[in-house]
Amino acid sequence: MTTHDLADDHRLARRLADESGELLLRLRADVGATGDADALRHEGDRASHVLLTTRLAAERPADAVLSEEGADDGRRLESDRVWIVDPLDGTREFGELDRVDWAVHVALWERGRIVAAAVARPAMGSTLATDQPPVVAPAAAAGSPLRLAVSRTRPPAFVTELADALGAELVPMGSAGIKAMSVIDGVVDAYVHAGGQYEWDSAAPVGVARACGLHTSRVDGSPLHYNQAQALLPDLVICRPEVATQILESISDLTLEGAQP
Repeated sequence: MTTHDLADDHRLARRLADESGELLLRLRADVGATGDADALRHEGDRASHVLLTTRLAAERPADAVLSEEGADDGRRLESDRVWIVDPLDGTREFGELDRVDWAVHVALWERGRIVAAAVARPAMGSTLATDQPPVVAPAAAAGSPLRLAVSRTRPPAFVTELADALGAELVPMGSAGIKAMSVIDGVVDAYVHAGGQYEWDSAAPVGVARACGLHTSRVDGSPLHYNQAQALLPDLVICRPEVATQILESISDLTLEGAQP
């Protein structure tokens, strides 16, 4: 079994996310100029996947990879180290040239936990990663309503019901990574999702969120587990730790009343 310096894994996660982000920005300038948004989205998914998997094969040949855009051959289930990547999180927003709410996710799972992660936000000129865990922005002023990040195009009914129960405001935005990182930025207090996701949607955001002290869990409060046989990981909560109990209790109340998270 090959071992690596964890500090180098942290740096590699950031470097790969940044490299893919730079590639995607170039594609936006070149392919995007044609006005064919579907072609741009397709090429973004493809090219970023190729870059990440090629670089990981060169840098970490003994490690397995789980990518949204790649076939899952199952080898990862017998590996101690698995890179879980989303080459382009927010493909819809990437194809809209005026939008910045899309991301690149790179995470390393090792023996049961996410140990290194990076979420690049190329159009925002920002990457948040575990090599230098970001400082969470100060909380909103006392008495302010909670703010929940929600999909701008497909807001789940469950999250709308949760917002009503909490007296919270919904803040629409694009990709899962953008929503999760907005908790760190102080734009929202929580990102709650219960509409179906996969491991690559949340592995890197959860890794970064944990590194800077945020609460992360399933909506029932149980831990998030990665590198499972089924890559489906349909729900999560990422929030400021001081509001975790309030949010989880409200979710529990809704579930008991018959809502399906």
